[in-house]
Amino acid sequence: MRITGISTHVVGTPWRNLTYVQVHTDEGITGVGETRMLGHTDALLGYLREAEANHILGSDPFAAEDLVRRMKYGDYGRAGEIVMSGIAVIEMACWDIKGKALGVPVWQLLGGKVTDRVKAYANGWYTTERTPEAYHKAAQGVRERGYRALKIDPFGTGHFELDHEQSLYAVSLIEAVRDAIGPDAELMLEMHGRFSPATAVRLARELAPFNPAWLEEPCPPENLKALEKVAAKVDIPVATGERIHDRIEFRELFESQAVDIIQPDVGHVGGIWETRKLAATAETHYMLVAPHNVGGPVLTAASLQVGFTSPNFKILEHFNDFADAEIKKVVKGAPQVDPEDGCFHLSDAPGLGVELDVDAAAEFPQQQARFDLWAEGWEQRKPKGTQ
Repeated sequence: MRITGISTHVVGTPWRNLTYVQVHTDEGITGVGETRMLGHTDALLGYLREAEANHILGSDPFAAEDLVRRMKYGDYGRAGEIVMSGIAVIEMACWDIKGKALGVPVWQLLGGKVTDRVKAYANGWYTTERTPEAYHKAAQGVRERGYRALKIDPFGTGHFELDHEQSLYAVSLIEAVRDAIGPDAELMLEMHGRFSPATAVRLARELAPFNPAWLEEPCPPENLKALEKVAAKVDIPVATGERIHDRIEFRELFESQAVDIIQPDVGHVGGIWETRKLAATAETHYMLVAPHNVGGPVLTAASLQVGFTSPNFKILEHFNDFADAEIKKVVKGAPQVDPEDGCFHLSDAPGLGVELDVDAAAEFPQQQARFDLWAEGWEQRKPKGTQ
């Protein structure tokens, strides 16, 4: 079997563009991959056009490891976010093709299942007025949908510091959310790399009474020593990793033991097998895996293949029941969170178990998507001009 070409489809919303890539073969089997770029969608499409000619055409989709190696190192320049995301969508599609050709789900090809279900946590649910009352109501809606976990960044436009008044307000928001979801639900605290170590530590202590499940990206990710400083002073599990784009770059993070949960994005770190390798390394360091997942149904399906096969997989992020829920229709067989237990359940469908509906995708043309975490009202995910 050989790859005869690729086709790209961008599904747009005001705050995110999702890039779907179909990989076509000479045996008529087509696979699909997905990623979500932050402001780099056109750059990704440009890279894929070059990579198609230089590496992808004529390749054997069953030899995904070799194709990944050639795409990553064959152009000599160091692979960053754009290249690793391009690799990821092609790699996912190759796994999809292999599973379809063999009539088995991808998780079966990764060594088989270790669980029948993967817990989900909701994100994108607080696209509402930034008040305790509105957040309380929105959080109740998450619980009513069946989720047992949710994540929130309550810090407005905080950057390095957060003054006393803003800190008290953030605490009031978290207090309202915890009251709405009860003591048993997991509440993930997102900091988006906003703060200095001292501010992150102070806020973590002020919010500790509400029992956060983790403290995510408390300071900018470029300085590992700063993260170590936070981890040494807080009792809350620390999570990070969504902005690391190469499995090898996690090495220092593992060695530091500064985090408890790693959050690779399958769509940015080179795909399913790269993430599964990373999960295995994390297991040797007694760390859990909870992939970053701001994509649509295909990226969710790809992340679940890792989840069903990794003993140290904690939970999977999910936006698509709350933010842009209508985009689920661009994929047939989209993974669904079971409202009875708040989990994704194992699927036996071949490959990734999903199919891109090109006609439905065309209903959501690419937009000048903008997501600025430092702008007032960012949490509503409605950029200026769309409100």
